[in-house]
Amino acid sequence: MKVVIAPDSFKGSLSAKKVADAIESGLLRVNPCIETIKIPMADGGEGIVESLIEGSGGRVLSVGVHDPLMRPIEAVYGIMGDGVTAVIEMAKASGLPLLSAKERNPMLTTTYGTGELILDALNQGCTRMIIGLGGSATNDGGQGMLCALGVQFLNEEGQPIALGGGALGTLARIDVSCLDKRIATCDIVVACDVSNPLIGVTGATHVFSRQKGADDEMILALERNMTLYGERIYQTLGISVNELPGAGAAGGMGAAVTAFLGGALKRGIDIVIEASGLESAIRSADLVITGEGSMDHQTLYGKVPSGVAKLAQQYGKPVIGIAGGLGDGAEQLYGHGFKALFSIVDRPMSLEEAMAHAEELLSRAAERMMRTIMIEL
Repeated sequence: MKVVIAPDSFKGSLSAKKVADAIESGLLRVNPCIETIKIPMADGGEGIVESLIEGSGGRVLSVGVHDPLMRPIEAVYGIMGDGVTAVIEMAKASGLPLLSAKERNPMLTTTYGTGELILDALNQGCTRMIIGLGGSATNDGGQGMLCALGVQFLNEEGQPIALGGGALGTLARIDVSCLDKRIATCDIVVACDVSNPLIGVTGATHVFSRQKGADDEMILALERNMTLYGERIYQTLGISVNELPGAGAAGGMGAAVTAFLGGALKRGIDIVIEASGLESAIRSADLVITGEGSMDHQTLYGKVPSGVAKLAQQYGKPVIGIAGGLGDGAEQLYGHGFKALFSIVDRPMSLEEAMAHAEELLSRAAERMMRTIMIEL
């Protein structure tokens, strides 16, 4: 029997790789002859570096960059096994977890560090990039990222404006003449799981900036600034980003990578599936196992298990889901490719206990699942 194990991480507990390892150990206790193919997955945001780098035999690099408040930090990104594809999570350099609650201020925070990661990847000879958006602390429209790559944002006097969403209100002109020339020959794919436009009530500022520290007054100012930013992009490039689906992702980062870097916005799970070789593995499999920390009705909306099950359905392969817990509406998954669902919790316990012992519980759940499959009536 050949089994493909393609789970997401159990957030706050186990990485996708450790989840796959634990499932494998449970299966092999039942039948050591089972052939397993482990492909750690991610939905495009947190975990995409680990998933694609480990799955491809690539390497992780640590680079000195700047955090959202321009303080020096070390951030990581990966280069896949092909040696030319960089995998970057913007949250590693420009993410909300890098700031304390009192430091959050989207008027000041910048994506400059993400641009430094991209620049380092170019210096390493990368000609393809996968950039995961999400978890950002910023609302600067990707201005800081672009500054790190050579774009100049100028005021009426022709002087560079400050970094951060608050400074965009003084933007008079964008000069792209010094944008790193290597970008033009670099294939950039962006993991973007939201369709929010740049401006408006469903845009970057109104939907996301409050969680990044904005109050009502800031939101009004940031929206004015972002509207002006969109106008300046159109004047510079002839590209309208204000209503573009996904342009509002990660505080407007979607607009910057689309308009200035030529990036293509795609669903994160689709990018990971393509880059990981999951489809080829599933074609020859007898069984597919996937999962995440909690599986419920929301799993159907762009999450890893749903994407894996959808692909397996195309090849008529049975899919089993293993989760830390099964929530409301989990039964809906049975109509979308899942043959069975298992929770790792095997007795009454708190969430804290389940998370602390997730690896052992997961392995035992995989063993129970496989023993059920092996029953001969």
